[in-house]
Amino acid sequence: MTYTYLNRPLRGTAAAAFAALVSTSAFAQFSLNGLGSTAPTSSGSTYVSPSSVTGSGMNGARATSATNSGGMGTGPSTGANMPGMAPGAPIGGAGNNSLDSGPNTLRDSRGPQDLNMNGESGSEAARSPKKDTRTSARQRQISQFQQFVQQSTGRLLPVYGQDLFDLPEVTYAPDGGAPARDDYVLGPGDELQVQVWGGVDYKGSVTIDRNGQASIPRVGVVNLAGTRVGDVEAVLRQNIGRTFTNFNLNASLGKLRSIQVYVVGQAQQPGTYNLSSLGTLVNALFASGGPNGNGSMRNIELKRGGKVVTTFDLYDFIGRGEKGRDVPLASGDVIVIPPVGPRVAIAGALDNAAIYELKPGQNVGNSLGDILTLGGGVPTLATSHKALIERVVPEQTPPRQVQDLVLDNAGLAMPLRDGDIVTLLGISPAFANAVTLQGNVAAPLRYRWFRGMKVRDLIPERDALITADYYVRKNLLVQNAEALGSDATKAGNQVDRRVRSMVDEINWDYAVVERLDRDKLRTQLIPFNLGRAVLQGDESQNLVLQPGDVVTILSQNDLRLPAEKRTRLVRVEGEVSAPGIYEVLPGETMSQLIQRVGGITPQGYVYGIEVDRESVRQKQQQNLDLLIRRLESQQQSQILYIMANRNTADAAAQAAVAQQQQALARSQLEALRKLRSNGRIALEMPAGDAAMSVASLPDLPLEDGDRVMVPTVPSFVSAVGAINNENVFIYKNGRTVGEVIKSAGVRPEADLKQLFVVRADGSILASGSGFFSSGVQSVALMPGDTIVVPEKLDRETTGNFVARQLKDWTQIFSQLGLGVAALSVIRDL
Repeated sequence: MTYTYLNRPLRGTAAAAFAALVSTSAFAQFSLNGLGSTAPTSSGSTYVSPSSVTGSGMNGARATSATNSGGMGTGPSTGANMPGMAPGAPIGGAGNNSLDSGPNTLRDSRGPQDLNMNGESGSEAARSPKKDTRTSARQRQISQFQQFVQQSTGRLLPVYGQDLFDLPEVTYAPDGGAPARDDYVLGPGDELQVQVWGGVDYKGSVTIDRNGQASIPRVGVVNLAGTRVGDVEAVLRQNIGRTFTNFNLNASLGKLRSIQVYVVGQAQQPGTYNLSSLGTLVNALFASGGPNGNGSMRNIELKRGGKVVTTFDLYDFIGRGEKGRDVPLASGDVIVIPPVGPRVAIAGALDNAAIYELKPGQNVGNSLGDILTLGGGVPTLATSHKALIERVVPEQTPPRQVQDLVLDNAGLAMPLRDGDIVTLLGISPAFANAVTLQGNVAAPLRYRWFRGMKVRDLIPERDALITADYYVRKNLLVQNAEALGSDATKAGNQVDRRVRSMVDEINWDYAVVERLDRDKLRTQLIPFNLGRAVLQGDESQNLVLQPGDVVTILSQNDLRLPAEKRTRLVRVEGEVSAPGIYEVLPGETMSQLIQRVGGITPQGYVYGIEVDRESVRQKQQQNLDLLIRRLESQQQSQILYIMANRNTADAAAQAAVAQQQQALARSQLEALRKLRSNGRIALEMPAGDAAMSVASLPDLPLEDGDRVMVPTVPSFVSAVGAINNENVFIYKNGRTVGEVIKSAGVRPEADLKQLFVVRADGSILASGSGFFSSGVQSVALMPGDTIVVPEKLDRETTGNFVARQLKDWTQIFSQLGLGVAALSVIRDL
């Protein structure tokens, strides 16, 4: 015969060793016992059957098995070591020798059949760590009924109670150190600790031999097999009393014997198991991994001497903790796990959705209520008005039907049938007596509804409309002071921004009730005036609420309100009687606000008032960005034109010049990108003495975020550009532009035709045609005015490309909102 291992033939020493193993009397004994066999597989490998391979049954003995990760089957086995081998040594040599040095070797193995649960310190099984080979939940076979339920519900439901056997750290072994019960029956292998004193002294341990006898020195042989623990002292006293008198005696159990039981049928790991003599039926079931996917949990039989001792229902133990039918085991007992009985599935609105087995052969305990009790009863979150049962009715075509069920007493008492799938429906999320308040409120919650409830009952006071964020932001003002350090004292710089963002202001003119129209099944919006309902007590706006209504309170940020209804904060600074941040009244103009805050100080310069507005700044910046993109496009087009029309005779030199011009144009555009509009509004006030009074200010309505700056009266005017003396000049009443130009001196490259004046009020003084005339030079200047004298442009080069494109300076300064500070950038282009 040819032997193979790990799918390869064994030759030489390995083949001889394996042949000796097969021919040995011990191995033959395994087969003769009928509890295990060997057979060559289709590939020639030796297969050790999953049934128990047992030798002498010696406690703590170890067996051998050939393992093969590629498919060589090895069942759990126990047996005695081969003659001449050290205890626990694998076949093929002592110690750790094996037929293969790789990870897949003919190695010493121990399955759950080798479990010894008596806790004896002298036992090899107690000293050696036990490897739990129970199959995890992922490895368990999925039954056809589980697949059937999965196809129906879309969920792979577990089998009720099966997860208890999938915990490898739980052994449910009896405590070997615990006192034995009084009805424990002594047998071969049990040890007694005996102490006698008085007329005779003796202290020692005696072990019951296989004949049921124990030898006590100076007393003789005593028959103890079959004696109950509660009667052992009386039996010993009687036997010792035949020889001695006047003595006292004490006897207690020492080491316990192990018993051998058989687990057969639909077990997860059927076979032979060595258990502690204190073991019960439940201990054996857990040692074997419990029933497999097709094994019954409710009809497990314990047979002894060919007769049924008890029938055990694991549901009583798992669901109710009852162990009334869990009897002690005796050596040779057979535990039979029959095929599973009728099964049902419970799914839907419950935590313990699972597959349950019905009690075999009876309707008692098989009602829907009984099965739900195993999982905790009828769930609170399941509606009692309706449940669904998918039932298999073989006489119907097709056989599957759906039935409705009410979870009342009659419905819960209905017996279930094999194949039923019960689906519990969840309760409706609707509230019977609640209205919802949301939006800009202190506590967006569901509130109890009562008959006749109105809006004012839901919002009894104004504090209900102050959001919690307001108090959080308010508290942060102090909490952040330590982190800010010295900046905390500068909080006034941000007071307008803080005030604007501190509280979410209510939209008092509009709130809305969302109500379900149950006739048309659509949402109905019912608006009302919140201010009139809550603040003014207008009963026409104090709507009657219904259960399920959703009342939404909006802030002024949710819907854009008219300007007169929005909060507008304006910063007033400089030469005014009371600089500060003021809330602008509806329709209030700049002059009205200045007068309201006390007017302008004697040093204030009305003509030079600056009004900065954020919306204007954004528009000006957009125009500036658009201009820069246009200049970039024009610059690229001009460079391409020059390159296309260059003289081929000196192409290299022309290319170098073009590259220099392109780099210069890029630097000019980059400088232009740094410009930022200031958002200043040109007031275009009349010049002269009339411009010094508040009455001369234009009727400009103020907007939220405006900044009004009243400067002091400057004592100078400025001149910049193509002049010899770029400087400031003392202001003299009636002094004209021409006089300042004459004092400054004009350079030869000056272009007086494009001379212009940036007035102190932000406007640009220029001729109507866009070119300055000599008449401009006769205009009288105002304090703070700036005269700009541009240079003549060379139109043959691209060195001042950007400046040429910006030839209309007046348009640039007026449309882009560039201040005098931008002149230093523009004139360098």
